[in-house]
Amino acid sequence: MLNPKDIQKSRIKELVSDNYVFAAVLHYFGINFYQYEENSLQEVCKKFKVNPNHLIEELEVWANRKEPKSEELYFHPIEVLVAYLKKKHYFFVRQELPFLSNMVTGISREDEYAGILSDLRIMFPLFVEDFIHHIHEEESRVFKRIQLLQEIESGEFRLNDALTILEESPIKSMAHAHEDHDDEMVGIRKLTKGYELPENAPLSMKILYSELQNFEKELIIHAKIEDELLFPKAVELEREVVRKVKKQISSN
Repeated sequence: MLNPKDIQKSRIKELVSDNYVFAAVLHYFGINFYQYEENSLQEVCKKFKVNPNHLIEELEVWANRKEPKSEELYFHPIEVLVAYLKKKHYFFVRQELPFLSNMVTGISREDEYAGILSDLRIMFPLFVEDFIHHIHEEESRVFKRIQLLQEIESGEFRLNDALTILEESPIKSMAHAHEDHDDEMVGIRKLTKGYELPENAPLSMKILYSELQNFEKELIIHAKIEDELLFPKAVELEREVVRKVKKQISSN
């Protein structure tokens, strides 16, 4: 990491080129990097009344952020896994999607990238709408189902009511429906030709493509955690709860 004083004197273009994460951090502080590429960080911070040291500290936090591995998540109980996935949903909706949307709508080009940006301005909002709907559906159906299963296991329902709940919307059917959403960015990937750009492409386009690709990678990892960890754990939980409820009913 450069000396904070050197960073403050550096142009936004240089800082963002060295570390694309800087673009997201600037957006977090309400600054569009592509509008101030030739300005120094010091100038931009003064304009937006942002403490440059605070911004640099935030950059270090973002740069050092690490996600837990699937192996680590595997050993946690299902409620911890659900809490982690909810936190990721919040991060997607409140930070990553607004940053991507800001670039898609805000970057302006009069060259060969104008057409792609125009298409992205149509396609990306549709993707966002579908993605947010998917998240809401997942939280209201899958996560709610898991919560109900835990409540039944804790004896919070009468046996007959519990059995009625268990016979509706089994986890397995939700798992099959979930697999249909696992490649949500296929249209954007095709439009950008796999996020490939020539070496001399504008910095703003490089960051846009890089962030779109990184987001797709995050979604793939997220879907894998759900498919390979969440749903198997939920199916096992449901199977055990059904077994216990039926055993209790037969013994009454």
